[in-house]
Amino acid sequence: MKSKINDLTTPKGLNQNKQTLMSTYGHALYQIVFSTKYRERTLVKSDRDKLFRYMWGVLEYKKCHLYRLGGVEDHIHIIVNIHPTNSVSNLIKDIKLASSAYIKQEGLFPDFAGWQNGYAYFTYSMEAKDNLIEYVKNQEAQKAFSFFIKKTANK
Repeated sequence: MKSKINDLTTPKGLNQNKQTLMSTYGHALYQIVFSTKYRERTLVKSDRDKLFRYMWGVLEYKKCHLYRLGGVEDHIHIIVNIHPTNSVSNLIKDIKLASSAYIKQEGLFPDFAGWQNGYAYFTYSMEAKDNLIEYVKNQEAQKAFSFFIKKTANK
């Protein structure tokens, strides 16, 4: 005798011996940007690679595909495909919490006071991937050029 629950949850005519295997798939290119608290310039270059490798590990654990991760003294850029089981907000929260704990545990950036509360994220077509990767790779040079332009404009 079938249980009443089984009668309610199994559509009539469904072959219960045959299972359909289905997996979840999604593909979107995200650029995530977040800053240090008060945009303080605390992420010194000498230890940034350690931080980036740690963040990469967090993204791998969350089943995300990292294309590029980089940044400068006061902010981080992440170019990533986010696995469908993750929401953007939860992923960013997890990256910030885990990396803050790692920074403190390892003593990487003595003046680091945490991450800002907010963040930005943008989605792009896959055709933009190479340009985004180059943009993140060149953050240091772009920051220096921007600083130079601001300094010369004030003279």
